[in-house]
Amino acid sequence: MNAERELKFYKLYEKLASLTQIVNQKFETAEIETILGELSEMFRLSKGITHFYRNPAEEQRGEGEVMISYDTGKGGVPVHTVTFVTRLMSITTMTVYMTEDVEPLTEEELFKVDLAMRTTLAFISRNRLQVIAEELAFFDDVGYRNIRSFFRYLTWKSQPGDLDGKIALNYNIRHFALVNEEYGREGGDMALRNHYKHIDNIIGKTGMVARLGGDAFVCICNQTDLPEILEFLNDAVVLVNPNGQTVRLSACAGVFQIPDGFVVHNPNDIMGKILHAYQIAKIGIQGNIVFYSDMLLTDKERSKRILKMFPEALQNGEFHVFYQPKVNTLTNEICGAEALCRWFHDGKIIPPMDFIPVLEETNEICQLDFHMLDQVCGHIRRWLDEGKRAVRVSVNLSRRHMTNPSLVESIIAIIDKHNVPHEYIEIELTETTTDVEFKELRHVVEALQAQNICTSVDDFGMGYSSLNLIRVVPWNVLKVDRIFLPVDDESMESARSVMFRHVIAMAKELGLECIVEGVETPAQLAMLRQIGCEQAQGYLFDKPLPLEEFEKRLDMVRYTLND
Repeated sequence: MNAERELKFYKLYEKLASLTQIVNQKFETAEIETILGELSEMFRLSKGITHFYRNPAEEQRGEGEVMISYDTGKGGVPVHTVTFVTRLMSITTMTVYMTEDVEPLTEEELFKVDLAMRTTLAFISRNRLQVIAEELAFFDDVGYRNIRSFFRYLTWKSQPGDLDGKIALNYNIRHFALVNEEYGREGGDMALRNHYKHIDNIIGKTGMVARLGGDAFVCICNQTDLPEILEFLNDAVVLVNPNGQTVRLSACAGVFQIPDGFVVHNPNDIMGKILHAYQIAKIGIQGNIVFYSDMLLTDKERSKRILKMFPEALQNGEFHVFYQPKVNTLTNEICGAEALCRWFHDGKIIPPMDFIPVLEETNEICQLDFHMLDQVCGHIRRWLDEGKRAVRVSVNLSRRHMTNPSLVESIIAIIDKHNVPHEYIEIELTETTTDVEFKELRHVVEALQAQNICTSVDDFGMGYSSLNLIRVVPWNVLKVDRIFLPVDDESMESARSVMFRHVIAMAKELGLECIVEGVETPAQLAMLRQIGCEQAQGYLFDKPLPLEEFEKRLDMVRYTLND
């Protein structure tokens, strides 16, 4: 190699070595490719190909990343290969080619080509490792941005005005276990990915969306994008398989409208607000979408007081059972009752909606449920001992019990402690909180039925999963939500009337007992009789009654109504 070419090589190499000290700079990468092109031309190379493999297994499968740094389009045969293996076992290889009609590389030229190749490989390997480190730190194992990615975004936006005009959301897809149950894990993964992609496309580069885990996500978006996002969260239709089959998904979301000038000192300044609003949305009292406000903060303080008061209140016997009669529509006889909880504290009654949702957020609700069951069993035992009339009583249990592997044993232990025949107890579960896997619920229901304990699903019709629920779980009793019950003077051909008749007919054909709640007028009772629904519950007969008044109703046997 003459002196002029020697000087040109070292100038190019010096520049290459300098540029390869910089990582992740696109304009520097372009310059590097230009230098590699000049070097390839200098040494008569026809092309240079680089492969990057994250691990040996990826190399064996041939699934690595392919980069072409130089290509004259003339093909050629490989003349030299360099391999670079890191401590993390990532593998980078570069191969250069020459056509057969050019002069082969001299030993000195091969040394210089090898030097340039190794310098370039070190750069590529370092660059790709940084990408891998980024993915490991800020993406989960299936490619979703994770919570660290969300926190990093907030850290970047830490100056006054950075988040002006932005909205933060924490949302969770409702009843997603049903999608996995119906379409399998692959179908569930596709539905979740398509839902995520749609939100990500709405937000674009003006914000970000990240996955907390499972079907829970957080995102930052522009205020102008919020209506479209909320519409999608309320009712989304997404592909569940490559054949074009779709599924409808809805979500619960907590929303925080970030005030202008808001400064993030800690990511939890925002995360805490949207998480709290989401928890309220999940309960469903204020709807599926809840906006954070100072009033919610007040609610949070009240929740803390409730949780602090609960243990002592339970110990002091402040929780009492009220009974709402269930009535045979044909005879007006009392055929059962629902046990409802009332909290008396310092001479005042605390409304159920003030404490039940709070306890539902923790496992404290399970203690209260068992306390109610224990009281009910004590009352039934006394009625039997005193020769009074006894009826089957339904006791509500929170779905939080589903995480208790000894649930059935605990229920039976309470009943048997009072020596109550099992047929007098009905365990009632609410359809609107189907967050557990159906197989767990089915196991509990079947185990209770094996002990001659009835099971019922409450508020049937509230969720889109209702039909799946009665298809998979073998209930004894279907309790139809009042939203299906037509009002007085409503046409028998109205949508609600038609749906109501079909729900009752379906329940009877499935062999289920069927009871309708919220019956308030003689006309509604007459309609139940007409379509063959034999049980009702509602203010037409009685509101929830304290123990002494309910016992008087049992002595009365049947209601006398002006119907």
